[in-house]
Amino acid sequence: MKIAVYTRFLLSIIVALTALSSCSDPKSVFDQNTEISNRNWAYVNKVKFDVKIDDPSVPYNLYMNLRVTGDYKYANMFVLISQKDAKHPKPSVVRYEFKLANPDGEWLGQGTGNIYSYQTLFKPQYRFPEKGVYHFEFEQNMRDNPLHEVSDVGLRVEKVQ
Repeated sequence: MKIAVYTRFLLSIIVALTALSSCSDPKSVFDQNTEISNRNWAYVNKVKFDVKIDDPSVPYNLYMNLRVTGDYKYANMFVLISQKDAKHPKPSVVRYEFKLANPDGEWLGQGTGNIYSYQTLFKPQYRFPEKGVYHFEFEQNMRDNPLHEVSDVGLRVEKVQ
């Protein structure tokens, strides 16, 4: 009985320390992922994020987070990324190509089991024009609809140091 209580206590401490250590990245302003339902990313399923910027005087790096399974059938992915804020309701939209595999089929992401994770810089040293909340939307822009074997899509915004 004492061993079970001790084991639970140790597990709760490990979980708490893991949670605290994941929040301690001083550069990160925003880092969030959205799970894609059934790993099928349709055109209409735009992934949306709101990012609050408090200091427009410093540059930021913006990354797309992506997870695909080993059954994803392409070596790349095209994504439309739109950005807007309250003062500029018309979004700016840019099409990006993210390379996921070498020509020989070797995945470029970090693999765990059958899942490959990517964090790809798409706006280096970007300066937001002013303080405020910025709205980002990610839309898959491949020929397949839905695009199969996409597990998660996310956004990371960090201060450049």
